[in-house]
Amino acid sequence: MTFHHHRKEYPVPNATPRVVIIGAGIVGANLADELAQLGWTNTLVIEQGPLNIPGGSTSHAPGLVFSSNGSKSMTEFAQYTIEKLTSLKGADGRGSFLPVGGLEIATTDERLQDLHRRAGWNRSYGVEADVIDADECARLFPMLNRDMVLGGLLTPGDGLALAAKGTQLVMERARAAGVEFRDRTAVTDIETKGGKVTAVFAGEERIPADIVVSCAGFWGPKIGEMAGTTIPLLPLGHQFAWTTEAPSLIGKNELPAGAQAPILRYQDKDLYYREWGERIGIGSYAHRPMPVDLDELPKYSPDEITSEKMPSSLEFTPEDFAPEWDATKELLPELAQTQIQRGFNGIFSFTPDGGSLVGQSRQVDGFFVAEAVWVTHGAGIARAVAELIAEGQSRTDLSGIDLNRFEDALTTPDYVSETSQQNFVEIYDVIHPLQPRVSPRDLRSSPFRRQQEELGAFFLETNGWERPHWFEANASLLSEMPAEWAAPERDAWADQFHSPIAAAEAWKTRTSVAMFDMTQLKRFEVTGPGAGELLHGMTTSSMLRKPGAVSYTLLLDEAGGITSDITVAILDEETYQVGANSNIDFAYISRAARHQSAADPSKWATVRETTPGTCCIGLWGPLAREVISKVTDEDFSDAGLKYFRTKPAVLGGVPVTAMRLSYVGELGWEIYTSADLGSKLWDVLWEAGQEYGIIAGGREAFNSMRLEKGFRSFGSDMTSEHEPVQAGLGFAVKASKTDDFIGKSALQARAAAATKKLTCLTLDVPSDVVLGKEPVYVVGGASGSAGDGGGADASGGVSGGKSDGYVTSAAYGYSIGKSIAYAWLPNTLSVGDAVEIEYLGRRLPATVTAEPLFDPEMTRLKG
Repeated sequence: MTFHHHRKEYPVPNATPRVVIIGAGIVGANLADELAQLGWTNTLVIEQGPLNIPGGSTSHAPGLVFSSNGSKSMTEFAQYTIEKLTSLKGADGRGSFLPVGGLEIATTDERLQDLHRRAGWNRSYGVEADVIDADECARLFPMLNRDMVLGGLLTPGDGLALAAKGTQLVMERARAAGVEFRDRTAVTDIETKGGKVTAVFAGEERIPADIVVSCAGFWGPKIGEMAGTTIPLLPLGHQFAWTTEAPSLIGKNELPAGAQAPILRYQDKDLYYREWGERIGIGSYAHRPMPVDLDELPKYSPDEITSEKMPSSLEFTPEDFAPEWDATKELLPELAQTQIQRGFNGIFSFTPDGGSLVGQSRQVDGFFVAEAVWVTHGAGIARAVAELIAEGQSRTDLSGIDLNRFEDALTTPDYVSETSQQNFVEIYDVIHPLQPRVSPRDLRSSPFRRQQEELGAFFLETNGWERPHWFEANASLLSEMPAEWAAPERDAWADQFHSPIAAAEAWKTRTSVAMFDMTQLKRFEVTGPGAGELLHGMTTSSMLRKPGAVSYTLLLDEAGGITSDITVAILDEETYQVGANSNIDFAYISRAARHQSAADPSKWATVRETTPGTCCIGLWGPLAREVISKVTDEDFSDAGLKYFRTKPAVLGGVPVTAMRLSYVGELGWEIYTSADLGSKLWDVLWEAGQEYGIIAGGREAFNSMRLEKGFRSFGSDMTSEHEPVQAGLGFAVKASKTDDFIGKSALQARAAAATKKLTCLTLDVPSDVVLGKEPVYVVGGASGSAGDGGGADASGGVSGGKSDGYVTSAAYGYSIGKSIAYAWLPNTLSVGDAVEIEYLGRRLPATVTAEPLFDPEMTRLKG
């Protein structure tokens, strides 16, 4: 779910609203320019330092632009940044990007494998990349100690952003369009009235504003405080140093900071390098985290700021650099003839999950944020925020970096500090997709924690929640389970955070009955006389139905893109329970409720978070009805509670709300009660299920079964980039709904223009398992197929070519005995067509398959 839905709030009048941008670094300057390109020129950019060298992170950024990223959106932002910096030329006729390429080297087998994975990300998202051998690495970067290197990832389109120059160029263009820039002006307060931003204060001066955007970098938390908005980032010091002249570079580079060799990453030692004229610049993440207290930063007047003296540049600490200097001289032996000429500890922003912070405040309309944005993504994110403000939605999905994605418990100062420092430490580590954080743990637990621990739960952490992935108590079932259910052995990477016990849990769910902890599902209540009308206008289904109805429905942006899929249960005429994807949905619907209530007080609606005070058990399986009938006199037959209906009940003395739906594709219910009664509810159902062989099931089995049923997962399978039909969710847009809803007018044209669709694949070899984000090639197709240069490369993998799509979700399907992958692929493919999935440098054969793979007639779900 993204925050794309502001078009109705800010229609563009004859004179566009007054926008005040705080900060003239690469993000703020580009945002002003991008707004101007969209016709919004009534903009003021305020900068506390001098405009020629503001003194923030942009002023000292080393400028590395590496596109490789597991996020499609972040890859697109990097590509746009490269494109823009290349196209904007200064008086010297040069752009502000040096396309020297990017080279990531491996000195261990684990890193080499990871470079194949990263090459796959690039190819998934349309970026040229190849894994090359050690000889080629040494040819491209002649200083390298060839004997240390096993191979490298070359991304030829990457390179060096001349961030300060590029920022000056976009300022010039924005000024020419009518944008005003003011430097040496510190923001001291932000005025809000009626939940909306109205002005910015600079000392005694009041500057009226309709929209305020914080692009203040690591000063962002201070700006956020002024607007009553938490901006969860931590400023951290990061070491950068220059050598004296290196013999082989003397006379090589024309510009003082010029470069010809690729930028170099030595992630095995947390180091990176770039040519800097006749010297080498060295950046290090290997040192201890250095959190910065903003109140203790050196205070410089704007006139005192220079390229070597600025608030964001702290004193170099040589003792932190000594081991990295030794490692550098080992990798680049020529540098033994040089010394460290100078260095500094530059301040950058880190966040709890390492991502940027972008979007509109949940609390204050008109206050937007674009913080913790690296130079790599600066122009791209600026464009997205400009689209968000001017057009109502970004053309690139922003859900992964939405400011509102964090729960309140994840924005406390202690949590932000610890997790941000950990992200600094791990920035170059090889991180498995399922790898949980080691600390902090045990932050959020369901009321079933004691019972789960007694059953030997293996917990992974997601969004602060402890979630059981399997239960050791079920290991004994492996000997009883029919052989055809057993999972084949998988490769070492895919085997991490996997257990064969998941097969037994899927088997028991499909043949008997299981309990799943669904407490972590985000949920809130929308109440009041306007609740139904509010949700009716925001979703693709009818919300003006009788109590007891449950809907699976979509939230769209004005352009018809999917911003979330939610489940809405009508508990009574004025109470709607929403099962959502994240805090972003909560922020979006809360804002809409405020607007509706203000516009017509008779149709007020309030949105109240209920997740922490409630809990949920999914009771599913062919014997679920036998279990529930032992603990209640309520009618749970097909007639008593139909599919996608809800009703209150009492189970073993516990009052509950039961909803007849299932994400695993088996008969059963989501059963909700208050948190204080959760432990009792678990015990009641567990005891009743003993004679039927009831088990507790974990997330691995759950994910396998949901893919067997073809159920989508927002953020992985679809985002705002996709419309419902191409995502396989056309059924959720109710043809019977004649009323208008957000995004409705755009749907027909968008569906007609779609060229890709979410496609079900099964892998031809059962032991082949993929994990998501891998590139897919159509065999015999026009692009990137095995017949299009897809041979072995020098490091033993495959040499890319252009992919036809990429994997979203994947799992082994225990019920069907095959590996499953969903992928975005050309909508011209048919069932039976052959494709190949590139996994860690190997091509795995797969076949387009009809979906759903399990129980296509839905007889098990609907009874």
